[in-house]
Amino acid sequence: MTAQRSESAGGDPLAAFSPAERVRYARHFAMPSVGPEGQARLRAGSVAIVGLGGLGSPAALYLAAAGVGRMGLFDFDVVEASNLHRQVLHGTGAVGESKLASATARLHDLNPDIALETHAVRLDASNALALLGEYDIVLDGSDNFATRYVVNDACVLLGKPDVYGSIFRFEGQVTVFDARRGPCYRCLHPAPPPAGVAPSCAEAGVLGILPGVIGTLQATEAIKLLLGQGEPLIGRMLLYDALGAKFHEMTIAKNAACAMCGASPTITELRNEPNSCEPTAEAGDFEISARDLAARRAANGRLVLLDVREPFEHAICRIDGAVLIPLATLPDWLGDLDRGADIAVYCHHGQRSALATQFLRAHGFPKARNLAGGIDAWSCEVDSSVRRY
Repeated sequence: MTAQRSESAGGDPLAAFSPAERVRYARHFAMPSVGPEGQARLRAGSVAIVGLGGLGSPAALYLAAAGVGRMGLFDFDVVEASNLHRQVLHGTGAVGESKLASATARLHDLNPDIALETHAVRLDASNALALLGEYDIVLDGSDNFATRYVVNDACVLLGKPDVYGSIFRFEGQVTVFDARRGPCYRCLHPAPPPAGVAPSCAEAGVLGILPGVIGTLQATEAIKLLLGQGEPLIGRMLLYDALGAKFHEMTIAKNAACAMCGASPTITELRNEPNSCEPTAEAGDFEISARDLAARRAANGRLVLLDVREPFEHAICRIDGAVLIPLATLPDWLGDLDRGADIAVYCHHGQRSALATQFLRAHGFPKARNLAGGIDAWSCEVDSSVRRY
């Protein structure tokens, strides 16, 4: 007995774990960058998961499997059959059931040792600070702008990292917004886009496996932050193109004039942004159709056409007269672009160029517009000689 007590007192790194935990986390214990100390940090850590849909599903599964000790689950929706092709946290038997109930059952089955706290509420300015303040990290798997902004703003005010992900058809994005060490979401998107500009997942569709890739990357970032290991995606956005099987990285600089986290912030408390569900006349100021762009080009020779695709895509097809500046390099070219010019931005289908357009507008290019539907729409509606791919 004396020898056994001496071994524990001497700091056996596994003494804090039960025999079952030693088996469960054996592969983590074997890693020098995790080990018993890192696993203890995961067990002591907490993550709020906002949304238990396409992104929240894989993130929650892998955070639970990794042994994150306390998870806050935020959702107020029910499981629908149309969710099942991408929301792998839920099964057919859960259709009609609340996502919180379905998620709790699955995650506790996966790892019964973790604590799950459920919140059947919509996060807004009245509750986000109090609710998110209880967790170390916030993982944003929401699917609407109102929630993204309130999550970002709450994280800035609370001094917490916001692990962000978004998906669209075959493309996804992931980054970590942490205003203490880099930009926040408003540095990139100062305000929500005009209503009707950004279609929902239901309207635009999404490859079922895509949120699995992005949500798992979000979980990876959260685990890195809890462990204090590696280089988090702060000030960097990872862009994934599933069709091209390519990852690209875009640098995001902190905006000194950001209303939320800049040198002289003008947003000092939470506020609710509109959810932008219904189209308005303002939508036309952000996007331009292929036919309207053709007419504008014929009437205005000063219009700048900006191609933010990759060089290999530009080699396949292009719109005559376009300037190629891949999205990841766009911040490096701001000084070479005319801030007063009419700028039309395009990519393959319009998602990357929408991001580029918002980035340009946030950095002093008020006349930048996104080509709706990208070069694919141009080929279908204006110039069939432009090759589709």
